Amino acid sequence: MKTEADYYALFDAYRAGELAAADRASLEQRLAADPELARRLREYEELTGTLTAYGQRLSLRRKLRAIQADMDAEEAVRLASPAADAPAAPFATGQAPPPLLRISRTEQKLRAFWNGHRATMMVAASVAIMAVFATLLGLEWWRASQKPSLYGYTVLRREVERIKRTQRSMNRALNQIDAAQPDRANPGKFSGTGFALTADGYLVTSYHVIQGADSLLIEGRDQQRFRAEPVFTDVAHDLAILQIKDKSFKGFGRLPYSFKRGQSDLGERVYTLGYPREDLVFNDGSLSARSGFEGDTGFYQISIPVNPGNSGGPLLDDRGNLIGVISGRQMDVQSAAFATKSSYLMRLVDSLSATGAGQSYNLPRGNQLAGTSRPQQIRKLQDYVFVVKVFE
Repeated sequence: MKTEADYYALFDAYRAGELAAADRASLEQRLAADPELARRLREYEELTGTLTAYGQRLSLRRKLRAIQADMDAEEAVRLASPAADAPAAPFATGQAPPPLLRISRTEQKLRAFWNGHRATMMVAASVAIMAVFATLLGLEWWRASQKPSLYGYTVLRREVERIKRTQRSMNRALNQIDAAQPDRANPGKFSGTGFALTADGYLVTSYHVIQGADSLLIEGRDQQRFRAEPVFTDVAHDLAILQIKDKSFKGFGRLPYSFKRGQSDLGERVYTLGYPREDLVFNDGSLSARSGFEGDTGFYQISIPVNPGNSGGPLLDDRGNLIGVISGRQMDVQSAAFATKSSYLMRLVDSLSATGAGQSYNLPRGNQLAGTSRPQQIRKLQDYVFVVKVFE
């Protein structure tokens, strides 16, 4: 697995023109196809650009100091010369006069300004240097806590600042799940929502929820915890399919909802369940557009007030059909959120089944939610919606 240093070395060689033609062409193809790699290159360019500008400022300061030192030395020599204050002696006939040191009016003003403001300018330069390093440090802190979105809007992966249980109890839980690998029991860093795709242990969540994960923990309403692994991701549509890998897992049972393969209608009442907190949260609204951010036809726009942690949650209509997967929201529009269409999820599942990627996906065929009230639907749904905890 490549580190940041490996990527920076690759990008440095690329920008310096040191890559072979075949390697350069291969990298440019990867940059065009992989948004994550393109993001890394942009960050590298921003960082190196900042450092280069800082280096140029330091070089200019050194040159100015050298010029000032030369000027101070010339001034000291002139003042120390015995003839500096003596009247000029007559020159012998034919003897060339010695060169005179003349200081222009502009240079005199510059010297006076420098001598009068030297301390202030040194302080200002120090503040500027501190500001550069503070900016770089702040950028690293921000990058550590929040990865930039690949989709142009605000994704809703939740940073876990305080886990409800103590780290020790979480470690015990993880050790019970995977006693053979106790060193993987690290504090969870991010969380989102996921829901059952099949009764035999496949789940769906958003790609950005699990992006960069070393390991994943699925936690249900009844406090059951299972270790899961991604089996396929669709970055373009912000989808990820996970599979529970614990031997203790016995299955979800019959799923009460069905997946809608067609388009939903504008104005339909829709709702979602998710984990923006440690407890399951319900929100509802309506389908406000058949396309998502900047007209992306793979997404719906919905008027539901979603929050960090809702990413990966199910979006359902009044009849209990699953019509989408919550992805993110647009910050400059009140209550404008986006969800990946279930039709794209179904196409993904069909293509994986056709190519034999993983086991066959036995999707639910019936819908037990149709014709029931909203509270009854939620009671049946809540056992199939989970917290997805990410460990890095």
